[in-house]
Amino acid sequence: MEVSRHWRLQEQRYKLVGETCDTCGVKLFPPRDVCLECKAPAYKLYTFTGHGEIYSFTTIYDAPAGFEHNAPYTVALVKLEEGPIITAQLTDVAESELSIGMPVEMVTRKLRTDGEEGMIVYGYKFRPAVTQPVLH
Repeated sequence: MEVSRHWRLQEQRYKLVGETCDTCGVKLFPPRDVCLECKAPAYKLYTFTGHGEIYSFTTIYDAPAGFEHNAPYTVALVKLEEGPIITAQLTDVAESELSIGMPVEMVTRKLRTDGEEGMIVYGYKFRPAVTQPVLH
């Protein structure tokens, strides 16, 4: 990954920053600039809490290029408390402890080492929730 792209994506990787539709209020992740529900412009930035629950999960044994050293690892569809469903690696948990509906929270972790220069790429993963979400 080129350095410029890495810095451009930093907000959504480290803080789960998406957008909110000004017309219908739907929260979007990743940022899309156009609402998926009503097709109106959506430019207002929104930082997600990072709390959600496991919607589905699977274990990857034959990892794609760049992730071979992590295999096997578990990937989940996480339904954020604000609505969107995102894909993320799970961490700090054994597969035998996982269940659909398990509360999880976002954490920042190393994803991989990229390129000949060995740039370390960090991003979000989810672990079992150890803090309670703040009710809005």
